[in-house]
Amino acid sequence: MQRTLLLLSTLFVIGQASAHGLWLEERRGNLETIYGHGAEDKAFKAEKISGAWAYDSHGRMIPVTVKRLDGHARLEPLKSPAVVAVALDNGAWSLTPDKQWINQGRSQVPTSTQSLHTFKYSLAINQEGARLPKLEQLKMVILPEVDPLKVGPGKPLPVRVLVDGKPAAGIKLIGDYRGAPHQVSATTDSEGRAQVLVRNEGLNIIAAEVSLPVANNADIETRGLFTSLSFIGEEHRE
Repeated sequence: MQRTLLLLSTLFVIGQASAHGLWLEERRGNLETIYGHGAEDKAFKAEKISGAWAYDSHGRMIPVTVKRLDGHARLEPLKSPAVVAVALDNGAWSLTPDKQWINQGRSQVPTSTQSLHTFKYSLAINQEGARLPKLEQLKMVILPEVDPLKVGPGKPLPVRVLVDGKPAAGIKLIGDYRGAPHQVSATTDSEGRAQVLVRNEGLNIIAAEVSLPVANNADIETRGLFTSLSFIGEEHRE
């Protein structure tokens, strides 16, 4: 059995500085990056989008532009992608004694009681039969082990969670991040695998997060990772 990166004993809850997630959603014909939690859709600094990648159905890269708008960012691939991934670097955060989060490291907030650097990742699968490329740029990723567009609502989707490229055990998976963001659907086993029920005919967003200790860093003591996998549950029929 492949040795896993994480043990349950190393996990703990990330603070309010990382309470929001990231996913991709088509709105008015545009591919939008959504920063939110459940039904919330928050404005964010578009320059925090640190990377975007688009691929065709064979896993070949498609050029994609990040259009940075006021309060959000839009992805503009050269042609319709089968697979899209995006990353957001939320920067360092410090918690003050009066329970306020400040978007700075503890070297700038010397009275901080907690400090972390958060990163958000999202993977969207848009076409049946799409071949997934290597996604090493996503430091945490939920990989479907079958084509998620062929599973159908009410059926289990097998997934595997990787953190820093290695299987991650004990990861709690939210099966419907937008509709039920606090409801855990499954927990990964020792090989990083789990079965998550496909909840919706429309957009499904499966999400997870983890907090990892960081040693010998002047600004942070923790690295917080969030990731989501999105896809449509059932083909639209008129």
